[in-house]
Amino acid sequence: MAKERFIETYSQGISNVRKIIVDTETGVNYLLLSSNMTSGCGVAVLVDKDGKPIITSVDGKDSI
Repeated sequence: MAKERFIETYSQGISNVRKIIVDTETGVNYLLLSSNMTSGCGVAVLVDKDGKPIITSVDGKDSI
């Protein structure tokens, strides 16, 4: 089975959903928000205080 491209690292809520998704190829973290998963949602890149994308170490590699 192929490796998943995106993995969920955090989840909060049932109808007001907040999730952090990590791209397993780049390590970039995304925030997914939805007030109701059937009526649409929004996705944004998470950034640090300097405006740079938050990168998670993937497969034991150091962050980029």
